[in-house]
Amino acid sequence: MRIAVKINSTIYPSDFFKSFFCLPFIFFVFHLGSAQSKSKKDTVNFIYYPDKIMVKANVSTQTDTYFYKAKESENLKIVPNNDYKLFFTVDYKFIGFSYGFFPKFFGGNNDNDLKGKSSFSDYNFRLFLGHWLQNFQYSKVRGYYVENTDDFTPGWVKGKDPYYQFPNLKNVTYGMSTSYVFNPKFSLRSISSFTEWQKKSAGSFIPTLWYDYNRFSFDQGGNNSKEDNFNIRLGLSYYYNFIIRDKFYIAPNLTPSLGVRFSKDKSGDSEVHTVEKETYFTKFLEGGIKMGYNSNNILFGAGFNFNVSWYNEDSKSSTENNKIYGLLYFGYRFDAPKFIAKPIEKVEEKMKL
Repeated sequence: MRIAVKINSTIYPSDFFKSFFCLPFIFFVFHLGSAQSKSKKDTVNFIYYPDKIMVKANVSTQTDTYFYKAKESENLKIVPNNDYKLFFTVDYKFIGFSYGFFPKFFGGNNDNDLKGKSSFSDYNFRLFLGHWLQNFQYSKVRGYYVENTDDFTPGWVKGKDPYYQFPNLKNVTYGMSTSYVFNPKFSLRSISSFTEWQKKSAGSFIPTLWYDYNRFSFDQGGNNSKEDNFNIRLGLSYYYNFIIRDKFYIAPNLTPSLGVRFSKDKSGDSEVHTVEKETYFTKFLEGGIKMGYNSNNILFGAGFNFNVSWYNEDSKSSTENNKIYGLLYFGYRFDAPKFIAKPIEKVEEKMKL
């Protein structure tokens, strides 16, 4: 991502992009075949909640921070104006959905006079099928400010003077990922969807393929730019779940990954327009630790996570995206109503899950 007077590009997906995004359906068909061969449920290592719906709420301090580093000019750090995000999640059997947003009723998100307004929405849909996890995501962030405004304005006073703002800078992502859990004695659901519980400590390698289409768009002060990025990366995660006295757990994880970004930048004003195409090699390191308590109906816990990615635009500049955040969650299980349970059970029977 380039950020100066412009904030880059606009891509119109090529046939290559369109065909690549058909991959989730290929994986889904493969999942069905894999799920159908699944054997009898393992009750030695796991506790199942086949008739329970899991609802969960969590508060997160996650925020997207972008660094643009250049050797011949001041570094630039931009962030959206939010201190907290609120997520609501529903999981039942092998299906899960979550929705996230900026809660206006939290005071930390209301300093709009200094940092400007930001908006955020996130939709996530996932399928657990045997050893496979397929995830679909849509997210949108609008409104950023320059956190290091003092580097550009001598005499600027924090808490008194407004930050430089990009109210029309928008970041939209359509993303998907496909994961495979190697160890049959490790339950990824027990620390994510909580639709089952692991009885004994265990861990697993989980290779994951991420692929997404991302657009940055910017329209301000006569400058109009759009940057469309197609990203693909492959990572190898390792998760471990320490079970303590049956009902408590501590679960660390770490994922290094490498990828490629195909970028197209279209920018200009009323008189001049430019188009640039670039390919970058991207690097990621993410991980964290989660801990909590689980009972048949109630669960709660906390976590700490980090996600760092970076790539070099050329020999003199680079872009980083850092996320370091904590979260608190509370969940409750209750019996699924018949109008939900019956159609899902029919699907399970056909897929032999």
